[in-house]
Formats: sequence, structure tokens, C-alpha cells
Amino acid sequence: MQAFKRRTGWSSRTGWPLNWSACLLHLLMLGCGSESGIAASSSLSAASVSIVSPGSTDSGVKPGSILSDQADVGFVDPGSKLSQGWRHQTFMQVYVRAYRDSNGDGVGDLQGLIQSLDYLQWLGIRALWLMPITQSQDRDHGYAVSDFRQIETDYGSLADFDELIKQAHARGIAVVIDHVINHSAATHPAFMDARSNAHSPFRSWYVFQNTPSPSWQIFGSNPWRQAAPGSSSDYYFAAFSPTMPEFDWRNTAMLQWHLAHMRFWLNRGVDGFRLDAVSHLVENGPNDWYDQEENHRILAQVRTEISRYDNRYLVCEAVGKPLRYAAQDSCGRAFAFGFGPLVLRAARGDKTAFEPLVRYIRDMPGDGALATMLANHDAFAGNRVWDQLGGDQTAYRLAAALYLLQLGTPFIYYGEEIGLSGGQGLSGDPSLRTPMVWNSKAPLYGFSDAAKPFRNFSSNAADRSVESQKHDPASLLHHYRNLVRLRAQRLALAQGELLSVQVNGTILQMERRLGSEHLLMIYNLGDQVQPLVSDLFLSSKKPALIFADYPGMSREAQLILFEQQGFDKDLTVPMALRPTMPLHGGPGYLIPAGFSGVWLLAP
Repeated sequence: MQAFKRRTGWSSRTGWPLNWSACLLHLLMLGCGSESGIAASSSLSAASVSIVSPGSTDSGVKPGSILSDQADVGFVDPGSKLSQGWRHQTFMQVYVRAYRDSNGDGVGDLQGLIQSLDYLQWLGIRALWLMPITQSQDRDHGYAVSDFRQIETDYGSLADFDELIKQAHARGIAVVIDHVINHSAATHPAFMDARSNAHSPFRSWYVFQNTPSPSWQIFGSNPWRQAAPGSSSDYYFAAFSPTMPEFDWRNTAMLQWHLAHMRFWLNRGVDGFRLDAVSHLVENGPNDWYDQEENHRILAQVRTEISRYDNRYLVCEAVGKPLRYAAQDSCGRAFAFGFGPLVLRAARGDKTAFEPLVRYIRDMPGDGALATMLANHDAFAGNRVWDQLGGDQTAYRLAAALYLLQLGTPFIYYGEEIGLSGGQGLSGDPSLRTPMVWNSKAPLYGFSDAAKPFRNFSSNAADRSVESQKHDPASLLHHYRNLVRLRAQRLALAQGELLSVQVNGTILQMERRLGSEHLLMIYNLGDQVQPLVSDLFLSSKKPALIFADYPGMSREAQLILFEQQGFDKDLTVPMALRPTMPLHGGPGYLIPAGFSGVWLLAP
């Protein structure tokens, strides 16, 4: 085939438009592309369709099909016991393989995560994003999915997953899972059949053509891969890796198949999805392979389906244009790539980042449409925060306060809250995906009882454990806990109207209001004490300092944050910030270097 199939929208074998398969979706979403125009297979008939009920261990397909994740799944909403506000609160991104090992095989698993739920509840986490937990070809990161409806055997079983949902919900914690919508594993039975048989009913689920198209370059290589060794006339499209062949999203069968996957998990009580690599769904040629308009129409349909379920969540990974994907006619929410780097630069005192950060905050949607983060599991998004900041804990604490007290939905990457660095002797993505450090007992640090974990620990593991920091009210862990709890208690931080945001010198100042709750946030991004003068500090307004953090903060003040559950005690006296003194002719404060604080202003 000389022309690229996604550009033309026509089948290379039948000459018929690919969307003709819509009329055959009742025949089990087989798509189009067979020589006869109808894919015939006794094992892939409508007889194999079943509805999977919540709590069932059945994958939804009857014996005889070559796909265990093929059958349609009906709509069965188990409802939601979570509060409506959970979607605005703090998430924890968890790589299950690296979180906690419950059975001594050196690999984290679902039971290990269940054992960790009390810690996550203590921290104040309201939702988990689990990186892929389904069966995969890679048996590592999980993004090469070989079965969309079965749990990775290293992690446990569907029964374990159901127990995780039950236990998380009992603690008020939602569970959101990764769904890989752009591609499957090369070992997925559908692709294996399509790759080996030009007349396979699954051939049109993927993108094949006869020539390699040398003009294509994605991530430094040609994305057209040989379907068979030595073949010069059969190529498939796989931008990320030969092990990740991409779906043909011009085939409407793809949407129905993926919606069935999502219903399978939603019916079990899953609270939503993070959709991977949505910028790549449709390619229209060698210069038009990213952020195509068709992507938004697909995602809008996914969003519509998920919205049928009560109190669910959807967020998309879209690196280049997060605001476009966060729009209501697309995914509706997207990760705020670009925000984290500005926060980290500003926290380091880089003045060139101040105004861009102010503009970003000013332009953020007020409906939680952006998901914020400092770093995640991908090296392209940056190293571990500890490494990006060179271990500077003042900058680290400032960065945490900057993003956890903003609009949007913040995502903490596991281990960030204790300051884990990159892996010892590792680089790239593996360096970011190291085992969690629960205690200071080398060599396994509470992660596992195995002789050896699946991967090296962070290079600073001996000094950065949960156990050691949990008993220290001045620790980074407690700083994160205080911020997370404050966000949950003062809803104006997460959902309030932005009244103002400005930067003067090294002082960043913001005001938010929600109903009668009026908050002032102040950050000193410099290394010198700075005066802050404002009529907001007039004694008649009776401002109450309800949160503060800065280098050298007294232990008395740290203990107040540690012990007070309501965050309603005025910290002015132990903070000794000298309030309402005449500074340059007006009331105000002397703001210490590295300071972050929140005042509750009178209505």
C-alpha cells in the first residue's frame, strides 16, 4: 500500500471505507478488512458475548475465542461510596511492582499495596493512580498489554484487586487505573493473529502497509516495523517500540472494544482511568502524527461512556497540548506538563520562571481540569525531585507547597513525599521506578523479605525512609502530610476563585475565595528576608496564619502543625513573624527566606 491507511481512511485490502465496520459491531466488534467483507470465525461469534458482573472472576469470554479480553461487557454501575469532592483532592501515583512485596518474591503486588493503605490514609491521600496492572509482555512497566482484563500474575489475581477496591473505599480512597488505549503488546493474541495472517479478522485493528515509508521519523527512528523477519512487503506501525503495535483508531471497532474493557473495570468498582499516550491515537502522515483533531472526538466518546457511572474520574496524558485535551469536547482533564518544571525552577529561586509561573496559575481552569505534578515515572518528565533540586530541602518544601495548594488535582509520585532519589547505578526510566523505602533496615528497607528485590533501591534509601520521618514533625514527610490535609480542609485552595496572583521581587502572592472562605497564600522564593506590606494585614481584618513553613521554623510551631487536626490555631506567636508592624509605612510581615504560608482572612 503506497498511501498511508490512516490518511486515506480506506482499507488496503477491500477498498471500502473503514467506518463500514460500524454496522457489524453487533457481531462482536470484529471490525473490517477480510477479503469477503465480513470476518468469519466460529470462535469469534456473537455467541461469545457476555456481561461481567461486579465481583466476578470471569474475564467475560466463553471458551473457544483466541482473545480472553474480546467479549462485550454490559453497563452495571455499582455506584460510589466516595464523597463528590475526592476528585479535587490529592492522588498518589503508585507503581505496584515497586511499592511493597507481600509474598517474598522481590516484586511488589496488590496485597502489599493493601497492607500500605493505612499509611496512605494517614498521609491524607484520597485517590490512587495505579500504573498498568494488567498482564503485559514487558513484565515491568506494564505498558505493553497482552490482556486488558487480567491482572499481571506478579501482582496477584482479580480477587486481590477486588479486595484492594473494597479496602481502599473503606478508607475513603479512590482507585484509578492506567488504561493503555493507543497500543497493545506484540504478544497480544489479536496482534499475533493479525501479524501472521493477512486475512485475519484482527488485521484491521492495527495499522499495516506494504512499504516502510522512510520519510517517517518518530522519537529518532522509523515507526514502521517488519511484520516478519526478512519481509519487505508487510510492515506495522509502532511508534514507541516494536513490542507496542498501535491500534487503528479509524476502525470504529476499536472504540467499542476499549469501552468494553473500561466497563469491565468500572463494573468492579474502579473509580476511573488515566489514559496513556492519547496524543498518538491517530496519525495522518509523516508530518501529522501527533495531536490530531480526530483524537478529541474519540476521547469525548470515552468520556461520555465513563460519565454514565456515578462519581468517576478520567484524565489523559497529553504532553504537548494539555489545555486542549482538558477541554469539554475532548478528554475533559489532562496532566499539566510544563507546570512542574516552572514550579521547580521558581523554588530554586530562578527569577526567569516567576512571571511564566504567574501566567500559568492565572490561566489554569477553575474546574480541576488540569492534573499537576512535579515528576512522574517517565524520564522525559524529569528526574526524581530530589535529584532535580540537588537535595535542597528548602527548595523541595517550597515546590511541594506551590503545587499542592493550587487549583487542579495534584499527583504525588510515590516516594516523592520522603525525598527518594534516582536508583543506585540506574539511569533513564528504571532509575525513577525503584522500590519504596519503608524503614532504614538495609538491604531491603521494608520493601520485601526476598533475597534480592527486582531492582536496586534509590541511592539515598538509607536516609529517607517512611519510618524515620513519620516520627519527626519537621520531616519532609510531615510537610507533605500537612499540605495534603490543609488542602482537604480548606476547599478554597482546590476549588476557589482566583482573586489575584502576582509576584513582587521574590514574593509570590495569591488570593482565593470560595463562599465565605478567603485565603491568602504567600511564598518567598528568594534567599533573603523580604518585607510584605498589605492592607490585608490591618488588625481590623484579623488575619489568622493557619499554615507556615520555612527553614529554622521552631519545633513548637512544627508540633502545632503535627498535633492540631483542625488547622484553626493562629500560628503567629510561635512563628514570631512580627505581624502588624509598620513596614515602609504600612502593616505587614517580615517574610523569611524559603517561606510558604496561608492566612485565613476575615469574610
